[in-house]
Amino acid sequence: MKKFLKIFGILFLTISTLSFVACSDDDDPVNNDFFIGRYNGKVTYVSDGENKSNDNGHVQVVKVGDKYNFLFSDGIPDITGVEIEKNENTAVMVGSTETHYIKINASELKILFLKDGKTWTANGTR
Repeated sequence: MKKFLKIFGILFLTISTLSFVACSDDDDPVNNDFFIGRYNGKVTYVSDGENKSNDNGHVQVVKVGDKYNFLFSDGIPDITGVEIEKNENTAVMVGSTETHYIKINASELKILFLKDGKTWTANGTR
């Protein structure tokens, strides 16, 4: 029981610390190795038999190092592990299984991501 409480305490402290470290609205993710930001705007997702869209949705962006995770609202699946080179604000990749365009800076996020017949889009600001 003591071990459980110790682990729970460490986890709680870590989460509390991260919430205080969250970036301000004028922080550009490209300038930070660790970034958390929320972009509000239109989000969409289309796959076989599924179509989700919300003009007032959001995307939570979590960056660690050069890897970005895009966590969508409205039950839209997340996009994770996207690598964007440091000192760049745009990721463009065209490959055999996926195509994506992602532009992110302190105030704006634009996503067009196609993979395995599924399409994600976002156009948001913070």
